[in-house]
Amino acid sequence: MEKIKIWINNRLAEVKKGTNILEAARSAGIEIPSLCYLKDISAPGVCRVCLVEVEKNQKKTLQASCVSLVEEGMKVFTDTPRVRHARRRMVELLLSEHKRECTSCVRNLNCELQRLADRMRVRKIHLQGERLEHLVHDKNPFIVRDYNKCVKCRRCEAVCKNVQGVGALAAQHRGFRTVIGPAFMKDLSEAACIACGQCVMACPTGALTEKESIDEVFLALADPEKFVVVQTAPSIRVTLGEAFGMPVGTVVTGKLAAALRRLGFDRVFSTDFGADITIMEESHELLERLKKRERLPLISSCSPGWVRFCEHFYPEFLNNLSSCKSPQEMMGALIKTYFAQREGIDPGKIVVVAVMPCTAKKFEAARREMVTRGLRDVDYVVTTRELARMIRQAGLNFSELPDENYDQPLGISSGAGNIFGGTGGLTEAAVRMAFAVANPGAREPIIELKELRGVRGIKEASIDLKKGGKIKVAVVHGTRNARRVLERIKRGEHFDFVEIMACPGGCVGGGGQPIFGTPEHRELSAEYRRKRAEALYKIDLAEKLRKSHENPAVKVIYEDFLGHPLSKKAKELLHTSHAAEGRLPDLKTPASRRVGDKKQPARLIYNVPFSSKRKKKRLNIGEGV
Repeated sequence: MEKIKIWINNRLAEVKKGTNILEAARSAGIEIPSLCYLKDISAPGVCRVCLVEVEKNQKKTLQASCVSLVEEGMKVFTDTPRVRHARRRMVELLLSEHKRECTSCVRNLNCELQRLADRMRVRKIHLQGERLEHLVHDKNPFIVRDYNKCVKCRRCEAVCKNVQGVGALAAQHRGFRTVIGPAFMKDLSEAACIACGQCVMACPTGALTEKESIDEVFLALADPEKFVVVQTAPSIRVTLGEAFGMPVGTVVTGKLAAALRRLGFDRVFSTDFGADITIMEESHELLERLKKRERLPLISSCSPGWVRFCEHFYPEFLNNLSSCKSPQEMMGALIKTYFAQREGIDPGKIVVVAVMPCTAKKFEAARREMVTRGLRDVDYVVTTRELARMIRQAGLNFSELPDENYDQPLGISSGAGNIFGGTGGLTEAAVRMAFAVANPGAREPIIELKELRGVRGIKEASIDLKKGGKIKVAVVHGTRNARRVLERIKRGEHFDFVEIMACPGGCVGGGGQPIFGTPEHRELSAEYRRKRAEALYKIDLAEKLRKSHENPAVKVIYEDFLGHPLSKKAKELLHTSHAAEGRLPDLKTPASRRVGDKKQPARLIYNVPFSSKRKKKRLNIGEGV
C-alpha cells in the first residue's frame, strides 16, 4: 500500500495511507489512550479520550485520533499541555456520571476506565452535575447489566453487531438518558440475545458482567446434606492460569484438579469425558444420516450460543441440528444417573457444578429441556473468571499447588475429547470416531485435520472415510460467519457436517474467559485464542488415548449402563430436541435482587461538591431505564 510521511511529536514517521492517527502513533511506539475504539470493528469517536493536537495551516486543533486519517506532512502532537488537559477533562466527565464503587466492583483492578483515570492522574472530580441512577438488570441467569457503570462507548453494540452478527444491543433513548441495551429496554432473555458473552468481554468497565453463582456454590459446599460434584470444560485447563499471571496457553490441568479438591468438592470430574460421550453419539448420528441421506448437513449442537442463534434467526435449520446434548449437560445427566447408581447416592442430594468458558452455558443449564428424570442436569455454572475469584477467596496459592488427577470414573478422557475446546476440534474428534465405525477391523489412523485448525472464520475440507465414503465438512466460529455458511447452504451448496461455535475461536474465546482489561482487547484476543488452541492440540499429542472409543471408562459406561450409542437409554439421557422460539424458553432463573415493580423509573441525582451542605435532590423523570 502507498505510504505517506507525517510528523508525530516532531519525529518523522512513515505510515500506510488511510491509517488513522491512533494506529499511526502506535506503529511509531506511542500509545494514545482510548476507550471506545476497537481496531477493525468500531471507531465511533464518542469517548474523546484519544484527543490529539493536529497542526494544519499554522493552526492547531484537537481531533479524535481514532476517526482522523493521516495526511501527507501532517503534524501531530500527542502530549501537549492542551492535550493532557482535554483528556483529563474527558475522563472527569465520564467519572462524573459513573457509579464509583471500585473496591466492590467485579472489574476492580481490571477496569479500563480505572486505568485511564490513573494514567491521567485524576485525583479529584471537578465536574459535578446530574447523573441518572439506574436499576440493575439481573433477571436472566447469564448476564447482568448495570447502566450506572456504562460509559456509552458502544463497544458491546459493535461486537454484537459486527462480530457476532446478532444486533441485540443498540442505543436507547436520547442525549443524557442514552443507554445501550435491547429494544424497548427488555431483558436480554426476552431479546434476540444468544447469551454468548462477547459483549461482556468487550465492555471496558463493570457495566456488563456474568451472573455470578459463587455464593450459591459455596453454600452447597457447606451443606453436609449435599454431595457436590464439579466438572471442568476442556478449555479451562489452558486459560485458568492466565488469571494468576501465568503465560497464555499454560496447561494447568493438575493444579486445576487440586484447587477444586481444596475448595471442598466431593468429586472432581472432567467434562472431557462428556465430550468423548458426545463424540460417540454424534458420530453415530452422522453415519446414520449419511446412510439414509436425510437431514443433511448434520450441524453440531454443542454450543448453546449457536443453538440460540439458530432458534432466533434460522429456525429452518433446527431439523439439521444434532439431537445430542452438549458435553456439559451429558455429564450432568450421567452424574445424576449412572454415577449416583454406581455409588449408591440419592440423585436428589447431588449438586452438579460446571466450570465453563461461556456465559451461554448458564443459559443452557437453565433451559427447560435440560432436565432428566425430574432433576436438572446441571445446577450451577461458574465461568473461568468466577472460579479464579473462588480460588483467591479461599486463599489458595494457585501456582504453588501440586499437580493432581481427576477422580474416577468420569475423569478419564481422550485427546479427542480435549480438543473440543478449540474451533475445529469437535469435527476432528468426530471424524476419528466415524472412520473407526465405518471401517470396522481396519487399522485406524490418528486423523489430524490441520486444514480445519487456525483462526480463519470459515474452514472447509473433503474427508475420505473409506467405506463410509467422502464427506464434505465445514468448521465455523462466530455467529456472523455462521450466517454466511447457512446462506450458502440455502442457495444449494452441499455439506455433510457443519461444526458451528458461537464464540470466536470456539470455547478458548468464550465469554467467560479471562478479560484482558486493556484497549488492545481485539488485537490480543486473536493471538490469545491461537495460543490456547495450540496448547490443547499439544495435550492431544501427548495423550496415550487419542480416540474417544478407546477410552476405557467410555467402554464401561456403554457396556454396563447405556448399551450402545443411540440406544433408548442413551436417547433418554443424552439427547434433546429443538424448537423455534421467539424468546428464551421457560428459564429457571434465580430470584432477582431487586424489590418492587418491574417498571421503576430511573432517578435523576444532582451531584454537588462534598463540602456543600445541600442534600442530593431526586427527581422522578418517569418510566425509563
